[in-house]
Amino acid sequence: MRAIDLFRLISLAAIWGASFLFMRVIAPVLGTFPTAFFRVVLATLGLLVILLAWRTRWDFRGKLGLCLLLGVINSGVPFALYALAAQLLPAGYSAIFNATTPLMGVLIGALFFAEELTLAKVVGVLCGLAGVMVLTRTGPVSFDADLLIGALACLGATACYGLGGFLTRRWINHHGGLGSELVAFGSQAGATLCLLPLFGVSLLQAPPASWGGGSVWLSLIGLGVVCTAFAYILYFRLLADIGPVKTLTVTFIIPPFGVFWGALLLGEPLSWAYVYGGALIALALWLVLKQAPAQPVPATDGRT
Repeated sequence: MRAIDLFRLISLAAIWGASFLFMRVIAPVLGTFPTAFFRVVLATLGLLVILLAWRTRWDFRGKLGLCLLLGVINSGVPFALYALAAQLLPAGYSAIFNATTPLMGVLIGALFFAEELTLAKVVGVLCGLAGVMVLTRTGPVSFDADLLIGALACLGATACYGLGGFLTRRWINHHGGLGSELVAFGSQAGATLCLLPLFGVSLLQAPPASWGGGSVWLSLIGLGVVCTAFAYILYFRLLADIGPVKTLTVTFIIPPFGVFWGALLLGEPLSWAYVYGGALIALALWLVLKQAPAQPVPATDGRT
């Protein structure tokens, strides 16, 4: 891997790790749906500006509806779930739970998409579950209903990401692919349309007691423009340069940044449970992502 690619990979992990910090600042003030809605609105506007600057050709090849629906699954629902979790969990917890995304992909692929479930993947899933249990049972936050709800919200979000990966391959990439930038824009637009009515209902039933100050709105800009719009561009550039397998290793690096930002800027407590639980999840990711050894090709004598 080139030095510039490694720098981009670490930068992406730092940016996505910071997203949990921003949500931790925003969500307790604005609530679940306003946080998620403003995030996708700002991301959509940011991507629109970028695509206009790049003079992108607006040709969705008849897949605009699929991109919008994909945005509901891959952005709208998980962003709302993470906003809920941010009101209950430290940023470091959410960042570590986010690393279970490939594990959810393994389970969803085996259950619904006829993906092969190897022994290494099974052990990886079990290690990942053990890591989640260690973190929730022995971490700096006491085990109670709030912790359980927050953990389930994070795992629900990663399940959406896992499902979204398979649907992207089936809906978007097969039968003639679609530019990654257009997929990103269409998905954020779909998430915006999904969250708009929920945002409106939340304002009618339980409007925020306060719309926050400068720190909340600066965090929203950081979350929507930097951690979503710009991060998507960086992510897709890595996919093109180093491929999907190496790009997925970003999930190993996000949790340390999430814990670091939370401790440095929010004063969140540290615990050895972060190390133990994170190590188990890292081992799980390695088992899930490692490539199976190539099967030897049997020699032939020319007969069929």
